Amino acid sequence: MEHNGTADVAESPTPKRARARNRRGEGGRLREDIVTAAMELLDETGDERAITLRSVARRVGIAAPSIYPHFSDQPAIMLAVVRQEFAGLGNSLRAAVAEAGDDPRRRLYAVCHAYLEYARLHPERYRTMFGGLWIPDLAGSSLTEQDLATLGAESMQILIDALADCARTGSVTSTDVSADAVALWVGLHGLAHQRAVSPSFPWPEGIADRVITALAHVDEGR
Repeated sequence: MEHNGTADVAESPTPKRARARNRRGEGGRLREDIVTAAMELLDETGDERAITLRSVARRVGIAAPSIYPHFSDQPAIMLAVVRQEFAGLGNSLRAAVAEAGDDPRRRLYAVCHAYLEYARLHPERYRTMFGGLWIPDLAGSSLTEQDLATLGAESMQILIDALADCARTGSVTSTDVSADAVALWVGLHGLAHQRAVSPSFPWPEGIADRVITALAHVDEGR
């Protein structure tokens, strides 16, 4: 994977005309345009390698050096893309919690199903969020360990909170909510991935609920 943006793997299929210069104070808009362009390239190609400084600049309609005041390198653009997607995932999970109402078990299942639905609706973005193919050698990029370690923390906390609510009401028998939430996420992630790569597999009806019930230690007698 090319990280420094010096060569294109895939040019933008629909380049834009030269972009008008931002007025004073509009630099944030250009940053947003850069992230949007990178997201469009990912959606169109399904390949993180298509996102380079040159391809993004061409899509936005600017010269590649105009990116540097906003992003130090290609990994910094990818980090912004992935952060934006995790924010979208978090919004979907919170909406599921709110819609599920007051019952803790219903909220837990709603969060889990919303997670799986997000992966189904955004397969290329989801793969990029968790695939790790875009992650560079940190010694040669602007990213830090902290940048990567915090990715997905908000979404994980939503899952932990949903499971903790169930534990407090006795509807799950978890004795280590944080660890069980991680195990539940691993199960959900595995199911999301396998559904994406094995669409013709005869998935049993209710397989998601089986995964959730087992890994969340749901007390089916309550």
